[in-house]
Amino acid sequence: MVGSVIVYEDKIIGEGWHKKAGEPHAEVNAVRSVKDKSLLKKAAIYVSLEPCSHFGKTPPCCDLIIANEIPNVVVGTVDPNEKVAGNGIKKLVEAGINVVVGILEEECNELNKRFFTFHQKKRPYIILKWAESLDGFLAPEKNMDQERKPVWITNQYSRQLVHKWRSEEQAILAGTQTVVDDNPKLNTRDWSGNNPVRVILDQNNRISKDSFVLDDSVKTIIFSKSEKNISTENTIFENIDFDKNMIMNVLSVLYQHQIQSVIIEGGRQTLQSFIDQNIWDEARIFVGRNVFQKGTKAPELQKKNAVKTFIQNDELIYVRNHD
Repeated sequence: MVGSVIVYEDKIIGEGWHKKAGEPHAEVNAVRSVKDKSLLKKAAIYVSLEPCSHFGKTPPCCDLIIANEIPNVVVGTVDPNEKVAGNGIKKLVEAGINVVVGILEEECNELNKRFFTFHQKKRPYIILKWAESLDGFLAPEKNMDQERKPVWITNQYSRQLVHKWRSEEQAILAGTQTVVDDNPKLNTRDWSGNNPVRVILDQNNRISKDSFVLDDSVKTIIFSKSEKNISTENTIFENIDFDKNMIMNVLSVLYQHQIQSVIIEGGRQTLQSFIDQNIWDEARIFVGRNVFQKGTKAPELQKKNAVKTFIQNDELIYVRNHD
Protein backbone atom coordinates (compact mmCIF):
# COMPACT_ATOMS: atom_id res chain seq x y z
CA MET A 1 0.00 0.00 0.00
CA VAL A 2 1.69 3.14 -1.24
CA GLY A 3 0.58 6.76 -1.49
CA SER A 4 2.17 9.75 -3.24
CA VAL A 5 1.63 13.49 -3.49
CA ILE A 6 3.37 16.07 -5.67
CA VAL A 7 3.91 19.55 -4.23
CA TYR A 8 4.78 22.84 -5.94
CA GLU A 9 5.17 26.03 -3.87
CA ASP A 10 3.51 24.43 -0.83
CA LYS A 11 0.46 23.34 -2.80
CA ILE A 12 -0.47 19.79 -3.75
CA ILE A 13 -0.73 19.62 -7.53
CA GLY A 14 -0.99 15.85 -7.88
CA GLU A 15 -1.76 12.76 -5.85
CA GLY A 16 -2.13 9.04 -6.38
CA TRP A 17 -2.08 5.65 -4.71
CA HIS A 18 -1.38 2.06 -5.66
CA LYS A 19 -4.78 0.42 -6.02
CA LYS A 20 -3.96 -3.17 -6.97
CA ALA A 21 -1.02 -5.45 -7.84
CA GLY A 22 -0.24 -5.14 -11.53
CA GLU A 23 -1.83 -1.69 -11.82
CA PRO A 24 0.09 1.63 -11.97
CA HIS A 25 2.07 2.53 -8.85
CA ALA A 26 1.35 5.56 -6.66
CA GLU A 27 3.98 7.75 -8.36
CA VAL A 28 2.52 7.04 -11.81
CA ASN A 29 -1.00 7.96 -10.71
CA ALA A 30 0.29 11.10 -8.99
CA VAL A 31 2.20 12.29 -12.09
CA ARG A 32 -0.80 11.55 -14.33
CA SER A 33 -3.05 13.66 -12.08
CA VAL A 34 -0.92 16.81 -12.52
CA LYS A 35 -2.68 19.14 -14.98
CA ASP A 36 0.30 21.38 -15.79
CA LYS A 37 3.17 18.95 -16.39
CA SER A 38 5.66 21.83 -16.76
CA LEU A 39 5.46 22.34 -12.98
CA LEU A 40 7.00 18.90 -12.37
CA LYS A 41 10.47 20.31 -13.10
CA LYS A 42 10.13 22.59 -10.05
CA ALA A 43 8.17 20.26 -7.75
CA ALA A 44 8.78 17.68 -5.02
CA ILE A 45 7.24 14.23 -5.04
CA TYR A 46 6.49 12.60 -1.69
CA VAL A 47 6.06 8.81 -1.59
CA SER A 48 5.53 6.52 1.41
CA LEU A 49 7.73 3.71 0.00
CA GLU A 50 10.98 3.89 -1.99
CA PRO A 51 10.28 4.17 -5.76
CA CYS A 52 10.95 0.89 -7.55
CA SER A 53 13.96 0.56 -9.85
CA HIS A 54 13.16 -2.72 -11.61
CA PHE A 55 10.76 -4.03 -14.22
CA GLY A 56 8.10 -6.13 -12.51
CA LYS A 57 4.41 -6.07 -13.40
CA THR A 58 4.93 -2.36 -14.15
CA PRO A 59 7.90 -0.22 -15.36
CA PRO A 60 10.31 1.34 -12.80
CA CYS A 61 8.94 4.45 -11.08
CA CYS A 62 12.48 5.84 -10.83
CA ASP A 63 12.61 6.13 -14.61
CA LEU A 64 9.33 8.08 -14.60
CA ILE A 65 10.63 10.53 -11.98
CA ILE A 66 13.90 11.01 -13.87
CA ALA A 67 12.13 11.40 -17.25
CA ASN A 68 9.87 14.11 -15.83
CA GLU A 69 12.90 15.86 -14.25
CA ILE A 70 11.30 16.09 -10.81
CA PRO A 71 14.15 17.61 -8.76
CA ASN A 72 13.11 16.58 -5.23
CA VAL A 73 11.98 13.22 -3.86
CA VAL A 74 10.90 12.61 -0.24
CA VAL A 75 10.74 8.92 0.73
CA GLY A 76 9.01 7.58 3.83
CA THR A 77 10.89 4.29 4.10
CA VAL A 78 13.26 2.03 2.15
CA ASP A 79 11.69 -0.91 0.31
CA PRO A 80 12.80 -4.23 1.92
CA ASN A 81 12.18 -6.18 -1.29
CA GLU A 82 15.62 -7.39 -2.42
CA LYS A 83 14.74 -6.30 -5.98
CA VAL A 84 14.66 -2.69 -4.72
CA ALA A 85 16.33 -2.37 -1.27
CA GLY A 86 17.97 1.01 -1.76
CA ASN A 87 18.59 0.68 -5.49
CA GLY A 88 15.75 3.07 -6.27
CA ILE A 89 17.21 5.77 -4.05
CA LYS A 90 20.67 5.16 -5.49
CA LYS A 91 19.40 5.51 -9.03
CA LEU A 92 17.65 8.80 -8.25
CA VAL A 93 20.72 10.26 -6.52
CA GLU A 94 22.94 9.23 -9.44
CA ALA A 95 20.56 11.13 -11.73
CA GLY A 96 21.22 14.31 -9.71
CA ILE A 97 17.92 14.31 -7.82
CA ASN A 98 17.75 15.55 -4.23
CA VAL A 99 16.45 12.62 -2.14
CA VAL A 100 15.38 12.74 1.52
CA VAL A 101 14.67 9.40 3.26
CA GLY A 102 13.01 8.45 6.56
CA ILE A 103 10.18 10.97 6.89
CA LEU A 104 7.35 9.50 9.04
CA GLU A 105 9.24 6.23 8.75
CA GLU A 106 7.46 4.40 11.59
CA GLU A 107 4.04 5.27 10.17
CA CYS A 108 5.11 4.11 6.70
CA ASN A 109 6.45 0.84 8.12
CA GLU A 110 3.19 0.28 10.02
CA LEU A 111 1.18 0.79 6.84
CA ASN A 112 2.97 -2.14 5.19
CA LYS A 113 3.83 -4.30 8.21
CA ARG A 114 2.72 -7.45 6.36
CA PHE A 115 4.87 -6.69 3.32
CA PHE A 116 7.88 -5.80 5.49
CA THR A 117 7.58 -8.92 7.66
CA PHE A 118 7.29 -11.10 4.55
CA HIS A 119 10.49 -9.73 3.00
CA GLN A 120 12.55 -9.24 6.17
CA LYS A 121 11.63 -12.42 8.09
CA LYS A 122 10.80 -14.63 5.07
CA ARG A 123 7.43 -15.57 6.58
CA PRO A 124 3.87 -14.24 6.69
CA TYR A 125 2.73 -11.64 9.20
CA ILE A 126 1.07 -13.70 11.96
CA ILE A 127 -2.12 -12.69 13.78
CA LEU A 128 -3.26 -14.90 16.67
CA LYS A 129 -7.00 -14.81 17.25
CA TRP A 130 -9.23 -16.59 19.72
CA ALA A 131 -12.30 -16.14 21.91
CA GLU A 132 -12.36 -17.26 25.52
CA SER A 133 -14.98 -17.44 28.24
CA LEU A 134 -14.99 -15.13 31.24
CA ASP A 135 -13.28 -17.88 33.25
CA GLY A 136 -10.60 -18.57 30.63
CA PHE A 137 -11.81 -21.47 28.47
CA LEU A 138 -11.82 -21.81 24.67
CA ALA A 139 -14.62 -24.37 24.76
CA PRO A 140 -16.70 -26.27 27.31
CA GLU A 141 -16.13 -29.93 27.97
CA LYS A 142 -17.58 -31.95 25.08
CA ASN A 143 -19.47 -35.22 25.06
CA MET A 144 -18.98 -37.85 22.36
CA ASP A 145 -22.49 -37.43 20.92
CA GLN A 146 -22.16 -33.67 20.40
CA GLU A 147 -22.74 -32.32 16.89
CA ARG A 148 -19.74 -30.99 14.92
CA LYS A 149 -20.23 -27.24 15.12
CA PRO A 150 -18.65 -24.25 16.88
CA VAL A 151 -19.59 -23.18 20.39
CA TRP A 152 -20.17 -19.43 20.19
CA ILE A 153 -18.61 -17.34 22.97
CA THR A 154 -18.98 -13.90 21.36
CA ASN A 155 -21.93 -11.90 20.04
CA GLN A 156 -22.93 -11.54 16.37
CA TYR A 157 -21.10 -8.21 15.96
CA SER A 158 -17.81 -9.66 17.17
CA ARG A 159 -18.27 -12.58 14.78
CA GLN A 160 -18.93 -10.20 11.91
CA LEU A 161 -15.75 -8.29 12.78
CA VAL A 162 -13.79 -11.55 12.59
CA HIS A 163 -15.12 -12.14 9.08
CA LYS A 164 -14.06 -8.61 8.14
CA TRP A 165 -10.57 -9.43 9.43
CA ARG A 166 -10.52 -12.60 7.35
CA SER A 167 -11.24 -10.55 4.22
CA GLU A 168 -8.22 -8.35 5.01
CA GLU A 169 -5.65 -11.16 5.33
CA GLN A 170 -4.36 -13.62 2.76
CA ALA A 171 -4.76 -16.82 4.76
CA ILE A 172 -6.36 -18.40 7.81
CA LEU A 173 -4.89 -21.39 9.67
CA ALA A 174 -6.58 -24.02 11.84
CA GLY A 175 -5.35 -27.21 13.48
CA THR A 176 -6.70 -30.73 13.15
CA GLN A 177 -8.74 -30.81 16.36
CA THR A 178 -10.53 -27.55 15.55
CA VAL A 179 -11.66 -28.95 12.20
CA VAL A 180 -12.59 -32.33 13.70
CA ASP A 181 -14.63 -30.77 16.54
CA ASP A 182 -16.16 -27.67 14.91
CA ASN A 183 -16.18 -28.36 11.15
CA PRO A 184 -15.55 -24.64 10.40
CA LYS A 185 -15.95 -23.07 6.94
CA LEU A 186 -13.21 -20.45 7.56
CA ASN A 187 -14.71 -18.07 5.01
CA THR A 188 -16.14 -14.53 4.98
CA ARG A 189 -19.85 -15.36 4.82
CA ASP A 190 -20.75 -12.53 7.25
CA TRP A 191 -18.79 -9.87 5.35
CA SER A 192 -18.33 -8.74 1.75
CA GLY A 193 -14.77 -9.50 0.67
CA ASN A 194 -12.34 -12.13 -0.52
CA ASN A 195 -12.17 -15.48 1.24
CA PRO A 196 -8.70 -16.14 2.69
CA VAL A 197 -6.67 -19.17 1.67
CA ARG A 198 -7.50 -21.91 4.17
CA VAL A 199 -4.45 -23.53 5.78
CA ILE A 200 -5.06 -26.76 7.70
CA LEU A 201 -2.68 -28.82 9.83
CA ASP A 202 -3.67 -32.48 9.44
CA GLN A 203 -0.60 -34.53 10.30
CA ASN A 204 -2.26 -37.97 10.24
CA ASN A 205 -5.14 -37.39 7.78
CA ARG A 206 -7.73 -37.35 10.58
CA ILE A 207 -10.06 -34.84 8.92
CA SER A 208 -13.14 -36.54 7.44
CA LYS A 209 -13.90 -36.11 3.74
CA ASP A 210 -17.25 -34.41 4.44
CA SER A 211 -15.56 -31.48 6.24
CA PHE A 212 -16.21 -28.01 4.84
CA VAL A 213 -12.47 -27.34 4.46
CA LEU A 214 -12.32 -30.16 1.89
CA ASP A 215 -15.23 -28.89 -0.24
CA ASP A 216 -12.84 -27.39 -2.85
CA SER A 217 -14.79 -24.09 -2.79
CA VAL A 218 -11.82 -22.00 -1.62
CA LYS A 219 -8.08 -22.44 -2.17
CA THR A 220 -6.94 -24.68 0.69
CA ILE A 221 -3.43 -25.81 1.69
CA ILE A 222 -3.36 -28.93 3.85
CA PHE A 223 -0.19 -29.95 5.68
CA SER A 224 0.26 -33.67 6.25
CA LYS A 225 3.12 -36.08 6.80
CA SER A 226 1.60 -38.48 4.26
CA GLU A 227 2.99 -38.46 0.71
CA LYS A 228 -0.03 -40.27 -0.74
CA ASN A 229 -2.52 -37.36 -0.74
CA ILE A 230 -3.56 -36.16 -4.18
CA SER A 231 -3.97 -32.42 -4.76
CA THR A 232 -6.73 -30.84 -6.84
CA GLU A 233 -6.83 -27.37 -8.39
CA ASN A 234 -8.15 -25.77 -5.20
CA THR A 235 -6.99 -28.22 -2.52
CA ILE A 236 -3.21 -28.49 -2.25
CA PHE A 237 -1.51 -31.06 -0.03
CA GLU A 238 1.94 -30.22 1.32
CA ASN A 239 4.15 -32.88 2.89
CA ILE A 240 6.30 -31.64 5.81
CA ASP A 241 8.18 -32.98 8.83
CA PHE A 242 5.96 -32.43 11.89
CA ASP A 243 8.59 -33.65 14.35
CA LYS A 244 11.23 -30.97 13.75
CA ASN A 245 10.47 -27.22 13.57
CA MET A 246 6.90 -27.84 12.45
CA ILE A 247 5.89 -24.18 12.64
CA MET A 248 8.87 -22.94 10.65
CA ASN A 249 8.31 -25.71 8.07
CA VAL A 250 4.71 -24.54 7.65
CA LEU A 251 5.69 -20.88 7.42
CA SER A 252 8.42 -21.66 4.90
CA VAL A 253 5.88 -23.33 2.60
CA LEU A 254 3.45 -20.41 3.02
CA TYR A 255 6.29 -18.05 2.10
CA GLN A 256 6.84 -20.08 -1.08
CA HIS A 257 3.12 -19.69 -1.80
CA GLN A 258 3.65 -15.88 -1.56
CA ILE A 259 1.30 -15.58 1.43
CA GLN A 260 2.10 -12.35 3.29
CA SER A 261 -0.32 -12.67 6.23
CA VAL A 262 -2.14 -15.39 8.14
CA ILE A 263 -4.69 -15.43 10.96
CA ILE A 264 -4.15 -18.34 13.35
CA GLU A 265 -7.62 -19.52 14.43
CA GLY A 266 -6.54 -22.93 15.65
CA GLY A 267 -7.22 -24.57 18.98
CA ARG A 268 -5.17 -24.25 22.14
CA GLN A 269 -2.33 -26.53 21.01
CA THR A 270 -1.82 -24.71 17.71
CA LEU A 271 -2.04 -21.22 19.23
CA GLN A 272 0.19 -22.11 22.19
CA SER A 273 2.84 -23.51 19.83
CA PHE A 274 3.18 -20.12 18.11
CA ILE A 275 3.23 -18.32 21.47
CA ASP A 276 5.81 -20.64 23.05
CA GLN A 277 8.17 -20.23 20.09
CA ASN A 278 7.52 -16.46 20.03
CA ILE A 279 6.59 -16.61 16.34
CA TRP A 280 3.71 -14.13 16.15
CA ASP A 281 3.21 -10.42 15.47
CA GLU A 282 -0.09 -9.52 17.09
CA ALA A 283 -2.90 -11.16 19.05
CA ARG A 284 -6.61 -10.33 19.01
CA ILE A 285 -8.46 -11.90 21.94
CA PHE A 286 -12.19 -11.78 22.60
CA VAL A 287 -13.47 -12.35 26.14
CA GLY A 288 -17.17 -13.26 26.23
CA ARG A 289 -19.61 -13.35 29.15
CA ASN A 290 -19.94 -17.18 29.22
CA VAL A 291 -18.71 -19.18 32.22
CA PHE A 292 -17.79 -22.80 31.40
CA GLN A 293 -16.08 -23.88 34.67
CA LYS A 294 -14.28 -26.70 32.80
CA GLY A 295 -13.26 -27.58 29.28
CA THR A 296 -10.39 -26.54 26.98
CA LYS A 297 -8.24 -23.85 28.60
CA ALA A 298 -7.40 -20.72 26.61
CA PRO A 299 -3.78 -20.15 25.52
CA GLU A 300 -1.43 -18.44 27.96
CA LEU A 301 -0.05 -15.14 26.67
CA GLN A 302 1.52 -12.22 28.51
CA LYS A 303 -0.64 -9.23 27.64
CA LYS A 304 1.98 -6.46 27.87
CA ASN A 305 0.84 -3.04 26.64
CA ALA A 306 -2.54 -4.49 25.69
CA VAL A 307 -5.18 -2.21 24.20
CA LYS A 308 -8.72 -3.04 25.31
CA THR A 309 -12.07 -2.12 23.83
CA PHE A 310 -15.64 -3.42 23.92
CA ILE A 311 -18.06 -4.68 21.28
CA GLN A 312 -21.28 -4.51 23.27
CA ASN A 313 -20.57 -6.92 26.16
CA ASP A 314 -17.56 -8.63 24.54
CA GLU A 315 -14.14 -7.39 25.58
CA LEU A 316 -11.58 -7.23 22.76
CA ILE A 317 -7.88 -7.22 23.66
CA TYR A 318 -5.15 -6.26 21.16
CA VAL A 319 -1.54 -7.22 21.90
CA ARG A 320 1.48 -6.46 19.71
CA ASN A 321 4.69 -8.51 19.87
CA HIS A 322 7.60 -6.07 19.96
CA ASP A 323 10.35 -8.69 20.37
